[in-house]
Amino acid sequence: MSERVYAYYLIETSYDLEQAALMMAGEQSVGTFVKVPGESPEMWERCGARVERVQELEQVSIPSLPGARHKDTRIKRAEVRLSFPLSTLGTSLTTLLTAVSGNLFELAPFSGLKLLDIEVPEAFKVHPGPQFGIEGTRTLAGVFERPLIGTIIKPSVGLSPTQTASLVKQLGEAGIDFIKDDELQSDSPHSPFTDRLETVMRVIDTLAEQTGKRVMYAINITGETEEMLRRQELVAKCGGSCVMVNMLMVGLSSLQTLRKYSQLPIHGHRAGWGALSRHPVLGMGYLAYQKFMRLAGVDHLHVNGLRNKFCEDDVSVMQSAQACLTPMLGGYRVMPVFSSGQTVWQVPDTYKGLQSSDCLYLAGGGLMAHPDGVAAGVRSLQEAWEAALQGLSLESYASSRPSLARAMEMFA
Repeated sequence: MSERVYAYYLIETSYDLEQAALMMAGEQSVGTFVKVPGESPEMWERCGARVERVQELEQVSIPSLPGARHKDTRIKRAEVRLSFPLSTLGTSLTTLLTAVSGNLFELAPFSGLKLLDIEVPEAFKVHPGPQFGIEGTRTLAGVFERPLIGTIIKPSVGLSPTQTASLVKQLGEAGIDFIKDDELQSDSPHSPFTDRLETVMRVIDTLAEQTGKRVMYAINITGETEEMLRRQELVAKCGGSCVMVNMLMVGLSSLQTLRKYSQLPIHGHRAGWGALSRHPVLGMGYLAYQKFMRLAGVDHLHVNGLRNKFCEDDVSVMQSAQACLTPMLGGYRVMPVFSSGQTVWQVPDTYKGLQSSDCLYLAGGGLMAHPDGVAAGVRSLQEAWEAALQGLSLESYASSRPSLARAMEMFA
């Protein structure tokens, strides 16, 4: 196994940049703070991480993070590329994640360190990846040639199973494609998982009989691993077509186990992502993280949305979405999910930036808060995407479509 894994980082340090990169390579392979017996040049050649490239960037006046040890008054930033031998990693995703991140974030010589991206060799095809991905999701939803338009159950918590089902009925009658639980709602005293599932699925079954369209409902099965497996099986038995998981909360191994047994697409929510990504020189970039999730087998990945309610800028959002559609190891494509404060106004730029209709476009408040009700909210999003796909402006398309016009006025 002579192939290597490549990892890309942004670092900040007052140490010599080459020396700092060598510290990273040693810490994450055969080295430590002092040479130990058995640490030979041959072992370094065979098992050590290598510094492939160091590219100096700008200098900063003050360290970005506390606790760093300084060797110079000059604090420099650089991009670093390391490689790791597959012969020591194998193809375990948890081992890979440990190798390319692990203790790096705690090393004292660094006042900033962020994992930006990774590249893995063909050997990682041992992981099955998404079971349904884009094509399978479209087939189950019966939606082709346009985005899947959906929403999040709102209020996020507080609705009973009956109230949730009533809302699903309204949305389904309006022709929505996709409905998901909020990440906060999994199994609670006011909305027990089994009661919510059974009540909502009765509505979806009835709607399917009446309209011929089966709404995809991503019920939140997040929990302990065995609990998630039981819930997934129950969803499948009830005729469900999707399950949702809070990826960061359940962890990489649980996702792999769920993928192994799942009969349904896995909708990956990234609740908590800001803790890993918000600081510009700490944590992990989404380009790296989403590759782990794709290999683990998630079918849909949240990427935030344009002009969103959070702090992520539009360039980062679109890079994340495009990454989901970019083949990895010749495949492993997943459906990017736009959400977080989305309305009809972001639709044209979303389509322009993505250059594809392969996405889930979700609006919670941007649909539920429509002044003429949730059915009008659904229509407004459908009409906004019709305009975008035809290359027409929202303003011209809304002239004869009151639901779209009212949404534009409401969210202006």
